[in-house]
Amino acid sequence: MQVISFSWRMLRRDARGGELRLLATALAVAVAALTAVGFFADRVRQALDRESHQLLGADLLLTADQPWPASIVESARALGLQQVATVTFPSMVTHGEGDALRAQLAEIKAVAAGYPLRGSLRVAPALNAVDAPAAGIPPPGTTWIDERLASALGAEVGDRIAVGQSTLRVGAVLTLEPDRGINFFSVAPRLLMNLDDLPATALLQVGSRVAYRLLLAGDLPLVKRFQREIEGRLTRGQRIEDPQNGRPEIRSALDRAQKFLGLAALLTVVLAAVAVALASRRYVQRHLDPCAVMRCLGATQALLLRLHLGQFAVLGLLAALGGCVLGYVAHFALHAWLAQLLATPLPAPGPLPALQGIAVGLLLLFGFAVPPLLQLNRVPTLRVLRRELGSPQGGTVVGYLLGFLALGGLMFWIAGEVELGAWVLAGFSLAMLLFAIAARIAIRLAAALRGGGRALGGAGIGWRYGLASLERRAHASVVQIVALALGFMALLLLTAVRGDLLDAWRQAVPADAPNRFVVNIQPEQVEAVRSALLAQGVSAELAPMVRGRLLRINGAEVRAANYTDDRAQRLVEREFNLSMRPDLPAGNSLAGGRWFLPGELAGRAQDAPASVEEGLARTLGLVVGDRIDFGVAGETIGLKIVGLRKVNWDTMRVNFFVLTPPAVLEGHPASWITSFHLPAERAAVVNRLVRDFPNLTVIDVAAILRQLQSIMEQVAKAVQFVFLFTLAAGGIVLHAALASAAEERRYELAVMRALGARREQLRRALLAEFAAIGAFAGLIAALAAIAVGQFLAQQVFRFEVAVELWLLPLAIGCGALLVTAAGWFAAVRLLQSAPLDALRAGSS
Repeated sequence: MQVISFSWRMLRRDARGGELRLLATALAVAVAALTAVGFFADRVRQALDRESHQLLGADLLLTADQPWPASIVESARALGLQQVATVTFPSMVTHGEGDALRAQLAEIKAVAAGYPLRGSLRVAPALNAVDAPAAGIPPPGTTWIDERLASALGAEVGDRIAVGQSTLRVGAVLTLEPDRGINFFSVAPRLLMNLDDLPATALLQVGSRVAYRLLLAGDLPLVKRFQREIEGRLTRGQRIEDPQNGRPEIRSALDRAQKFLGLAALLTVVLAAVAVALASRRYVQRHLDPCAVMRCLGATQALLLRLHLGQFAVLGLLAALGGCVLGYVAHFALHAWLAQLLATPLPAPGPLPALQGIAVGLLLLFGFAVPPLLQLNRVPTLRVLRRELGSPQGGTVVGYLLGFLALGGLMFWIAGEVELGAWVLAGFSLAMLLFAIAARIAIRLAAALRGGGRALGGAGIGWRYGLASLERRAHASVVQIVALALGFMALLLLTAVRGDLLDAWRQAVPADAPNRFVVNIQPEQVEAVRSALLAQGVSAELAPMVRGRLLRINGAEVRAANYTDDRAQRLVEREFNLSMRPDLPAGNSLAGGRWFLPGELAGRAQDAPASVEEGLARTLGLVVGDRIDFGVAGETIGLKIVGLRKVNWDTMRVNFFVLTPPAVLEGHPASWITSFHLPAERAAVVNRLVRDFPNLTVIDVAAILRQLQSIMEQVAKAVQFVFLFTLAAGGIVLHAALASAAEERRYELAVMRALGARREQLRRALLAEFAAIGAFAGLIAALAAIAVGQFLAQQVFRFEVAVELWLLPLAIGCGALLVTAAGWFAAVRLLQSAPLDALRAGSS
């Protein structure tokens, strides 16, 4: 108890003297960055868990791209399970007549009586009116539409809207749909109708993308029994969702967003670790004399170690708690941006993120503060008489190595998977190594060129002394430059470089690129649709589309489990859109193999040829000469890959992964698709087309891209907010590095004053040193941001982006200005101290 009491008194004394202020601030900032992300992620996780049954609208959800077999339905009925069927698909709906007609793509959901089995629907009598639980589902002849669809169509309750070949009355405004409670990245608004009205719409045609769902509910043991019984009977395109794995696309998207934000916060933790190590080093330097005195008075090494460890444990706990409070307040900013993507209120966060934040704070403290702290218990008693005896230097390497191992483990924990964690760790290590090399080269060049300061007149002495100080304290200068460059680079990537990439992406799409896609065109409508478009002055190429599922590659059955890549797994689980044409499409070029021969076009080839898009081939591991089998309407079609195509997707034209000669797919069920460019002022063309052909689905690509861009902007703002913690951590590193060398600087400045240097000259020297640190950090950050931007543009997005050289002077100027201001604030007191006091105290 005496040790604890004495540790507490030491902590209070050092806190009043400002000894531990930097260390506590660094810990608090790191914990705040992580907990801000953690609190928001915890709220989303709780919402998912809380609404797990409502996310399904049932206890068990069966989803397929074909109607469920009667045997499955009978098995559920035999166990006494409640069941409700739903059918979901996209289609156009219209409201009004003549020139006042308005069309909108909607996600239509037809439901049977009893829906939902869990949760409840909520409807309102008018737009923006107070809602209430719904009694049942829309009656036959009636539909409920959500707020977005009502606004887009200008429809009110009581109006009639056209859904395919039928007309339904709007009975209410749909405000809450249980299995759509957390609607992440939704594009199309919702229309809810009675399943009995679906046949009259005539919307389900060949090629329609339909999701058939069977909702089940009942006693949990019976539900689990049914799930076990049918899991082995599932075929391709069929899957089961329960409250634990329900809505995997939502959970996957949120999990990726959490990892991304967590890794962004991790950069703050890395810089905070540097700041903790520097602040601890300063603390040790300033406590060598007190520890030597205590050793003379009989304190043992073990006692000194316990005293300081106890003091730092309390400090770490208090700083981590403060960081948790700051993170809790900051997470509301993330909520303000990202919660807009969720259509449900989020519950209050639990205590787990705070506990994790405290654990991370203590990990940083004892991983990077204890190694230099261990030196205090080995201070020689002779230092009381001979202050030139510094602290022992042995044993710190092993201690810091353990700290870096702990930090690496933290990276793997936040990444959530070994491969991603390895890439993150390698990326952080490589970036810091390259930045350190660049910083050291810059300091060396600055030292070599400082003689040019003589030409600056009165500012020459300050200039030369400031640059010489960088070289004298090269290690500390490199640490400062690297830390600040990391923070600056992160912000540049999320501001200027991100804007350049978005602008280049927009410019990569031709001005007359198609912005409307029309799907679900039936064979008997092809000529009529072509004529209707030509009558409106729109020339469009119509292409056939045959739905097929990939069955085998070179005779081996294709399964999602055979692939580790997420995209490959999704591709083999879905149906492909196959097409046929005699010539190479515009915007396509051969990347390998050949195009179809005349004999193959005439249908005389022994093996049916196919041309495959190179990206798909790379993902699935396909090469020229491979044989692939597709299942089309119950029939197997064998194809041999004779060529690979490089597709320019930026043209926004209709393109397909797999093409065959016309003779191969003729006679199989097909729908047709087309795309065309339509200026905004000619939106009436779409309205007339949908009015004449109600079964067509028109997809406004421009509207979807605008919504995706809006989502990107919201996510970017959230990441920028997290990177503000990174910049703050960089500033703390700068201040910690300056403070750790404060005694040395004070002694040097006193000597210069004693030798005749004026205070103004020393002020200029300090400003020159700080400006050089900021300029170098800004230069390195700008070069790295440009390099990363070029890599993303060319290797990820596949387009060219101009190198924005204006970013270099901007980053250099802003970096110099920010660091000069921060550094001057930290060092201004050095010039105010009396030279005689500094000389008497010495430099140790």
